[in-house]
Formats: sequence, C-alpha cells, structure tokens
Amino acid sequence: MDSLNRDLFWKLAEPEHLKARAFCRKLMGSREDGDDLYQDALVRALGRFDSLRDPDAFRSWLYRIIISTFQNTLRRPWRRRRAPLTEEVREQLAGDDPSPVHAARRTLARAFRAVSADDRALVTLFELEGWSVAELAALKGRSEAAVKMRMSRVRRKMRAALAEAHVEAAAPAKTKAETSEGNICVAAKPGLD
Repeated sequence: MDSLNRDLFWKLAEPEHLKARAFCRKLMGSREDGDDLYQDALVRALGRFDSLRDPDAFRSWLYRIIISTFQNTLRRPWRRRRAPLTEEVREQLAGDDPSPVHAARRTLARAFRAVSADDRALVTLFELEGWSVAELAALKGRSEAAVKMRMSRVRRKMRAALAEAHVEAAAPAKTKAETSEGNICVAAKPGLD
C-alpha cells in the first residue's frame, strides 16, 4: 500500500476511532479483549483498504470488518472465557457492592448466548451505539424492513433465553429423596396416620 492510501485510511479511520473501539469493548465484554479485537480489525482493514471503492462507505466497511473479526475470534477453540476485571470492577473492589453490576452483565451475557455473533453485533450497534435502522441496512446490504424483522427475531430469542433462565432460577430445587432412583417421595397429610 502506498503512503497516499495509508494516509487516506487513517484520515477516514480517525473520526470513527473512539466509537469503533467502544463497540469492540462492548462486544467482547472487557477493555483488554475489546482493544485486541479493535487492533486486529484495524490491521485487517488496513490490509484490505485497496478493496474499498467508495470512501463515503468507509464506516460501514470498517464495521463489517470488525464484525467479521469478532466472529472469527469467537470461533477460536483456544479462546478462554473469563470474567473480565475491568476498571469499573477494580474501583468497586475498594468497598462498594458490585453485585448489581455483575448480575446485569450475567443477564446480558445469557441473552447474548442465545443469538449468533452477527446478531449480537447488530443489537449492540442499534441499542448501545445508537445506529439507525437505515445505517444497519446499509451495513448489512439489506432493506430496512429486513433489518427490522431480524432485530425483532433477535430480541425474541434474547427474551426467551432470559425467560428460561428466570424459570430455572425460580424452580425449587429437588430434594435428595425426589431425585434418587427408585425412591418415591410422598408427603404425609396431617391427620392421616
């Protein structure tokens, strides 16, 4: 790549930098993993910059590369899942109770596990990054109606996963006698001795 193209790439990337990096952090669930994703995506984008035909489409083009890089990251078999120790958590270790923050993150993680990486990226762009349906349609190369239908299906899957988790959490734990094979547990009614 010649220096003119490289300069143009960085000129186009600079206004997107903070939002794209924040998007990567949200996708990955931690600052460190998000920054790694963003760096990997920038390297891929820089290497493919010659394939961008219209500089006005840079934003959508860059986000497609970020989403593709994110999907590839999730496919890596060696990628360990771990709870991130973010700056927010470090601050709360000083004495505040971080339980609500962790509960909210666990809830969001459960909902995201119910959908594909591509759908997760779509929801994050719309709900957390403030992209419009028109922008998402341009990103995906689909009609606005198709994007709205897809978002509706994704939300339904996420709600179902959360409802299932709520039912599981509310279900009473079976006693040892109820779960042992061959044992029948019958509760005696008072006065029937």
